Amino acid sequence: MQEETARAAIDMFISAFNTSDDSYVPALLSQALTSDVVFWGPLGRSEGVEAVERFVRDIRRHPAGTGTMARCSAVDMPDEWARYQWVFTTPDDGPRLTGTDVVHLRRNLIDQIIVFAGEIEPSAA
Repeated sequence: MQEETARAAIDMFISAFNTSDDSYVPALLSQALTSDVVFWGPLGRSEGVEAVERFVRDIRRHPAGTGTMARCSAVDMPDEWARYQWVFTTPDDGPRLTGTDVVHLRRNLIDQIIVFAGEIEPSAA
């Protein structure tokens, strides 16, 4: 049951990247995130839905064209933390980015997001 709730919030968050109109982004994010969400992204730490909205809009305006964000793994949820893998693909075989997000849920909404973009290289040992 807990994983289903997390999956719903995560999928709603991802849907903000794929909506047909930027004006829908705030409503989709408000259904997935707490108002005081803490976002750890590629450019550092920020707070609030508006900060996440700026990030989503920046990704939607990728120089290679409007891409598609998709969750490409199950949601793994030990207690109130969850992780999942994602892929962002741009049109016409353009750049493709993959990663793993770790999210914390409070009252069925995401209150922390940590974005890990790219693959982790194997250790040299």
